[in-house]
Amino acid sequence: QVQLVESGGGLVQAGGSLRLSCAASANIFSFNVMGWYRQAAGKQRELVARIIIGGGTNYADSVKGRFTISRDDAKNTVSLQMNSLKPEDTAVYYCYGLRRYDYWGRGTQVTVSS
Repeated sequence: QVQLVESGGGLVQAGGSLRLSCAASANIFSFNVMGWYRQAAGKQRELVARIIIGGGTNYADSVKGRFTISRDDAKNTVSLQMNSLKPEDTAVYYCYGLRRYDYWGRGTQVTVSS
């Protein structure tokens, strides 16, 4: 069973930075896509950023220029560097991976105070 485990969430003031990491129990080259989604209270889960294994990244318009997704092939991890955080970035952030099926981590809370 493939597992995705997030780490790095927490509380930060507006304008600050956090780095999220997602450790996969399988080789990340076995995934077609890996990425991050988030879900704020009372809202639907939304795509934040994704990386297509083999090339290409996509970002939500709301995070472009502030967030950067990257991967470490040797460690089978995908990370999300979040800079210039805003209170509206507050949400539970989920790691996502697509192979034949969808895989999700349990989520990590990010809270940005104003």
